[in-house]
Amino acid sequence: MTATLQLSWSRVKVEDSEPHVQIPAAKLGNYELVQLCQAGLHPDRAAFTELLRRYESHVERVLYHLAPDWDDRADLAQEVWIRVYRNIKRLHEPDKFRGWLSRITTNLFYDELRKRKRYKTPLSLDARLSMEDGDMTWEIASVEPGPDESFATHEFYSELNAAIAELPEAFRTTIVLREIEGLAYEEIAEITGVSLGTVKSRIARARLRLQGQLQNYLKA
Repeated sequence: MTATLQLSWSRVKVEDSEPHVQIPAAKLGNYELVQLCQAGLHPDRAAFTELLRRYESHVERVLYHLAPDWDDRADLAQEVWIRVYRNIKRLHEPDKFRGWLSRITTNLFYDELRKRKRYKTPLSLDARLSMEDGDMTWEIASVEPGPDESFATHEFYSELNAAIAELPEAFRTTIVLREIEGLAYEEIAEITGVSLGTVKSRIARARLRLQGQLQNYLKA
C-alpha cells in the first residue's frame, strides 16, 4: 500500500488567482487540462489538481515497480508532481501528457538511483505471457490480480519475483520501462542512454530468461 499523495502547494508556490476553468475540470479531457495549465503565469490550480487526481496512482505504480524497497516513494511521488508543475509549459504535445509524466517519473528514479548507488531488491512484475505473430509480449496485470488471472497464485508471483531478482539491473529497469510504463523502444533508449539495438536486445533476453525460469507455469 502506498501513501496517498498530499501535494504541498506551498512547495510549488501556487499563487491565488481568478479561476480559469468555467467547465468543471473533471469533465475536461487531458488536452484541455494541459492547455489551461499552460495558459497563465502559473498553471491553473483546478486543472492541475484534476491531472494529479487522474494520474496519481499511475505515478505511484511506476515508482513501486521501479523501487519496491524504497520507503520514501511517497516523497518521490510528490517530487514528480512538483517537477510536472514547474515544467508543464514545456510540454509541446498536450495529448501526450501521460507519456511525458512517465518520463519525468523515470528520470527522477534515475536521479535518485545515481545518488544511492544501489538497486538490489527484485521488482514485482505482475504479468503473464502471450504470443502474437510469433513475438513474445507481456500483458501487465494490475497490482491486485483479479480472480480470473490464470497465474494469479502466490507460488507463481513468488517464482516471478525470484526470477526477476536474478536479472541484471539493466534488464530489470528496461523491462519496467517497456512493460510497466509502456514506453516506446526509442524513448527507452533516450532515457537509458544506450542504443536502440541494445534496448531491444535487453528486453528480448530478459523475456527469454524469465520464460525459461517460469516455463512450468506457462501454458502453450
